[in-house]
Amino acid sequence: MTISKTKKVFVAMSGGVDSSVAALLLKQKGYDVVGVFMKNWSQNLAGGECAWARDQEDARKVAAKIGIPIYTFDFEEEYKKRVVDYMLKEYAAGKTPNPDVMCNKEIKFGLFLEKALSLGADFVATGHYVRRSPEFPISNFQFPNDTEIAENFGIENSLKIENYKLKIAKDQNKDQSYFLWTLTQEQLKHCLFPIGDYLKSEAGGAEEQKRRSIRETARKFGLPTADKKDSQGVCFIGKFDFAEFLKSRIPANPGQIKTVDGKVVGEHDGLAFYTVGQRHLKISNLKNQKSNSLPVYVSEKNIKTNTIVVAEGNDNPALFQSELTVNDIHWISGIEPSLPLKCEARIRYRQPLQFCTVNLQPITHNLQAIFDEPQRAVTSGQSIVFYRGEEMLGGGVIANFMF
Repeated sequence: MTISKTKKVFVAMSGGVDSSVAALLLKQKGYDVVGVFMKNWSQNLAGGECAWARDQEDARKVAAKIGIPIYTFDFEEEYKKRVVDYMLKEYAAGKTPNPDVMCNKEIKFGLFLEKALSLGADFVATGHYVRRSPEFPISNFQFPNDTEIAENFGIENSLKIENYKLKIAKDQNKDQSYFLWTLTQEQLKHCLFPIGDYLKSEAGGAEEQKRRSIRETARKFGLPTADKKDSQGVCFIGKFDFAEFLKSRIPANPGQIKTVDGKVVGEHDGLAFYTVGQRHLKISNLKNQKSNSLPVYVSEKNIKTNTIVVAEGNDNPALFQSELTVNDIHWISGIEPSLPLKCEARIRYRQPLQFCTVNLQPITHNLQAIFDEPQRAVTSGQSIVFYRGEEMLGGGVIANFMF
């Protein structure tokens, strides 16, 4: 059974295989599908190429193959202001921001969703590896697969949805829930994630696994993006020389590099150009002092003194900490949970989930996360995202500076 074709979905088509299959699956389910290519960046950057025109053409070819219309939304000016300028401002302040999180918040589920709804869409869909799960306020009725029922039978229109949840994708290696912690209930009401129950590639020889893989599905239906390589780099910009990009836009602000015991061993160009956990610092001073010197890593960035502290050895205790402060916290449910909250979390993409307790700091009343095991290279500006089992609860921005 398919849903009514009056349900219109605008699918964000990037020209990659994931969004291509997302559009195909929705078309097969009976949605009135409209493809949208977002033009967000067209500049050529040093050490890379801007492939937006090629990606746009690939998206058009896929749309033609599926039999859906496709349009281009030009968000380039807004993308620069809301994502690139934000990213540069954060780096200039010595932080290490996550532009993919901001891109999702401001562009894909901000401007794109708003424009799609204004043009008559009921939903927007993307090729993110994540699952949305509607929760129905019915105690004596069990849905074996509430997501499938909601999508296939349009049940959201006849029943009041109590709460939407985001869950880890079936392909946990590709799961992108980490980048979606800013989504609100109102946004989720209008979002579909068609490939959340699919694997990216065929894993093993099981026929069902092959059938439920993204690339096999794309090949089966002859989509021209079936074997296209995954995109890399910053959201919508792609792969380029990121260090040169920053240095061309942020003035140098030299300062001292010190060891954990306070010995000056070099000079840095500016805190903006280094991140906690970074290696390859070219500190010949330190290496010349020892014949058996260990690799050196950034362990701390001190804003007040404009100093970088380095530690020797991958497992140096100075690289680890158990507690961190969380700013800009957002809960997917829209309701702050009772604290203290015992859950799991990750502080970087694809990190295995770590047990922690979320609570208020006794003096400042800021939110803090206390991990059961010390975490390596906790980085200010990056996201910490909280989980309970498969459910992604929400997240925030790590604040870990020495002022």
